[in-house]
Amino acid sequence: MHYALKESLVKFKIKAAIDISEKANETYKFNNSNINVINGNIDGLKVKDYQDVNAILMSPPCQPFTRNNKTEQRDLNDHRTDAFVTICKLIKNNEFRNLSYILMENVVGFEKSNMRDIFINALKENDFFFQEFIISPHQLNIPNTRHRYYCIARKISNFKFVQDEILTTIPGFNIDSQQKLPVSHYINPSISLDDFKLSTAILEKRFNVLDICTCDSFNSMCFTKSYSKYLEGTGSVYYSKTRAELNEKIKEIEQNNMDIKLKEALNLRFFSPDEAAHLMCFPDNFKFPENISKTTAYKLIGNSICVKVVSELIKILYHE
Repeated sequence: MHYALKESLVKFKIKAAIDISEKANETYKFNNSNINVINGNIDGLKVKDYQDVNAILMSPPCQPFTRNNKTEQRDLNDHRTDAFVTICKLIKNNEFRNLSYILMENVVGFEKSNMRDIFINALKENDFFFQEFIISPHQLNIPNTRHRYYCIARKISNFKFVQDEILTTIPGFNIDSQQKLPVSHYINPSISLDDFKLSTAILEKRFNVLDICTCDSFNSMCFTKSYSKYLEGTGSVYYSKTRAELNEKIKEIEQNNMDIKLKEALNLRFFSPDEAAHLMCFPDNFKFPENISKTTAYKLIGNSICVKVVSELIKILYHE
C-alpha cells in the first residue's frame, strides 16, 4: 500500500502502519525505517489517537472468504473477520472524524460474503460514495494473473460510478501507456540456480501440474503464500529459454517415457522472492531483511498486493 501511494504521486503522510504479523512488520520497517509501525490487532487500536486520519488503506485477512478442498468459506464465523467488523463499526459510527478516503483489497469471493454487506452498509450509513472492482494485473500489461476484489470509497459527492455494479476494468486507464514486457524482464540473471532449482522428487511426482513460464512468456500464475511448498495452483516456475524450445523439450520427454534426466536438464526453478515481488510491481529498491527465510518471504508476497493495480485505484480515489 505504501509503494502504491508513492507510485500514485498523491501527497501523503503515514500516521501508522499496522499488522499482526511480526515478520511483515519487520520487512516493512526494514524498507521504511521512519514509519510508525504497530504490531498487533486493530481491535487494540486507541481510536482517539487516530481521529485525525483522513484515509485508510487496508487488506483484511482473506482466509474467511476463500474456499478449498478442505474448508468452506466461513465468512463471519471465522474470528479473523473480527478486526474488520471493528473497523466497519468505527466507520459507521464516524469514530474517525476526518475519514474521507478508503481503499480495501481482498480475494475474489469476498463480494459474495456477509462481511461485504456489513462493509458496504457501513460506507452507506456514513455517506461514502464507493465503487467495487475485480481486477487482475495482466489487464494492465503486467505479466502476472492475480484477480482481486477492491473497493474504493470517499466522501466527496462527485465520485461518479455505478455503485450497483462491480467493475472489471479501471476507467480511464490507457493500456497502451503501460509497456508490455515479458517475464524475463523481471528475472535476476545473477540468481543461483542451485538455490531455487526444482528437486528431482518434484520433477518425478509433480511435473505434469507445473505452470512453466519461459523467457518470452507474457503472463505468470498468481503467487500464493504456499509457493514452493505446494506446486499446483501456487505460482509459476521458470524456464530460461523460449516457449518453442520448451515445447520441443517436453515432446522429447514424453517420447522417452517421461525420462527424469531429460526433466532435470530443463533446469526449471522457482522464482526468487525478489522476482515474485517485482512481478507484483514492488520497486527495485524493495528488499527482504537477511534473517527472513525464503519460506517466510514467499508467505509475505503471497499475502500482498499488486502495487500497480492499487496505485491506479488510488489515482481514481483522489481524482478531483
